[in-house]
Amino acid sequence: MVSDKIYFASDLAEMKKVAEEILFASPDIRVFFMKGNLGAGKTTLIQFFSKFLGSKEQVVSPSFALVNIYNSDKGEIYHLDLYRLNKQEEAVDLGIEDYLYSGSYCFIEWPELIEDIYATPLIEISIKIDENQVRKITVAEK
Repeated sequence: MVSDKIYFASDLAEMKKVAEEILFASPDIRVFFMKGNLGAGKTTLIQFFSKFLGSKEQVVSPSFALVNIYNSDKGEIYHLDLYRLNKQEEAVDLGIEDYLYSGSYCFIEWPELIEDIYATPLIEISIKIDENQVRKITVAEK
């Protein structure tokens, strides 16, 4: 369980270690809300998560497609980016509930619009970058 834990990462090797610990500390949780400014490292963490889950596909931000689906040893991985959505109804029209309740791993960037749709346990990850380019990664189980 990773509830209310804080990590610091100053390079990709440290980000990889953080991703591994987060992913395997709560193996029964499949939904991850990823928060942070543009360029904070949300997609980078998702790339590491996907690799640890056995995906061999290239993970890229689904900013324009909104949803990318990757195959992995653990089944499908859903990677959603809700940045361009303005209303919760747009997420519902996208079929967000099908992804959230699928039982598959679901990583959602910019989840603020849908926070009240999903009540099942999830991991919330918030990333902030300080003036020295060190990422503070706060993890909470909700």
